[in-house]
Amino acid sequence: MSDGLDNNGAGLSGGAADLETLKQLGEAHRRIRAELGKVIVGQGEVLDQMLIALFAGGHCMIEGVPGLAKTLMISTLARCLNLSFNRIQFTPDLMPSDITGTEVIQEDRATGTREFKFLRGPIFANVILADEINRTPPKTQAALLEAMQERHVTAGGERHDLELPFFLLATQNPIEQEGTYPLPEAQQDRFLFKIYIEYPSYDEEYAVADRTTGESAAELAPILSGEDILKYQRLVRQIPAAPDVIRHALDLVRATRPGEADCPEFVKRMVTWGAGPRAVQSLILGGKARAALAGRDHVSAEDVRAMAHPVLRHRVVTNFSAEAEGYTSDRVIDDLLEAIGPHTTHLDDDERIRKVLST
Repeated sequence: MSDGLDNNGAGLSGGAADLETLKQLGEAHRRIRAELGKVIVGQGEVLDQMLIALFAGGHCMIEGVPGLAKTLMISTLARCLNLSFNRIQFTPDLMPSDITGTEVIQEDRATGTREFKFLRGPIFANVILADEINRTPPKTQAALLEAMQERHVTAGGERHDLELPFFLLATQNPIEQEGTYPLPEAQQDRFLFKIYIEYPSYDEEYAVADRTTGESAAELAPILSGEDILKYQRLVRQIPAAPDVIRHALDLVRATRPGEADCPEFVKRMVTWGAGPRAVQSLILGGKARAALAGRDHVSAEDVRAMAHPVLRHRVVTNFSAEAEGYTSDRVIDDLLEAIGPHTTHLDDDERIRKVLST
């Protein structure tokens, strides 16, 4: 089964990560955050989750009301990373070829011969903003699936590879749902994270008003190149995950499924469908990327737990009973984190250690 992410041939458990390269990534992370802070006020958790998704090799769905600088965040991130950036505004009349590109007939004036030529669409960039993705019909939404999963598009029977790294961020407006086309669960599952952007605090909103109504404009210095990002994405895969960490990710995901005999009672009452195996992979990869950005050479259970909300909130489908009680998927995840603790391996669990201790 495919993990839905660009795995570069590496397994989930990883190997030994290079400590010097991890130190470089940790320093780059601090510099990127400093550059982003020149333009973006607050939203530290959102920016960190976006960076974690990027270095984990996944994609993000971002939800927030209008005016919270979603587009500015994404374009600023692309500038800090010296990556090409395209914005696609999704509308009801948008066609798949408007995204991926199309073949046109081109005539050679010297010979008079005609041939098909592929004109690339806006999907051919390193960072893609799929703005208001739920405003376009499913046929057009589905045009993104091949690009997200395989990192290429097919037109006229020919494969056209995308430039790597490829990072897609889709936005949704949680209000004004008339005339929208909600993404099916299978397509939402392709996104590593679903990120919520909240209103800024009073002080943050004051800083936004002060900073954006004057003449000065921040100068951003590019921190990393595309080659650097690909190198660090491979590094994230090399970070080892202990068996207990993997088991904890499994416990969290399997507990979201109401059909499991040992899932919590509140899940059976409130959840229609739980998360699939891709959620386990996403928890572990997100945890690895979080550890790498902190300069650590191992992923902990705390890293996995920190990824639970962005990984699971779009994969847990609540039922009518939950809606009637105001029970959201985030609240389900809160209760799961409280009910399910990390695994703890004791020294005497290992037979080799027991033999030593008994002598």
